[in-house]
Amino acid sequence: MPGNNVRSPLITHLSWGNMTIEDVGSGKDFKLWPGGGRPWDWNETGTRHMPGIQPTDIEELLEHGAEHIVLSRGMLLALQTCPETRSYLRSRNIRCQIAETRKARDIYNQLAGEHVAVGGLFHSTC
Repeated sequence: MPGNNVRSPLITHLSWGNMTIEDVGSGKDFKLWPGGGRPWDWNETGTRHMPGIQPTDIEELLEHGAEHIVLSRGMLLALQTCPETRSYLRSRNIRCQIAETRKARDIYNQLAGEHVAVGGLFHSTC
């Protein structure tokens, strides 16, 4: 697990359907954590806009040392977060912020720039 001195990669570009992540690459949706990230494939866990982000979607972020989580809702706020996900994060004392994708990017990049052990799930369309 990375230590707190490992910075989470910055989101360097965001537009509808396209994100570029520092040292990770470009794509539509991403899972990010201290020291890295990868494309977020919703089919891995059966994620859909409703009921939304599930606890299994965030486990990988925690496994990579994220102590603060930022969840994006999409550009049109279509992506929800399951109540079970919020409860799971609370039970683990993980701070979580949920916002529209552009705002979520700003929150995440600020925390990453401050070397907070931040992880995030980012959806770049609806």
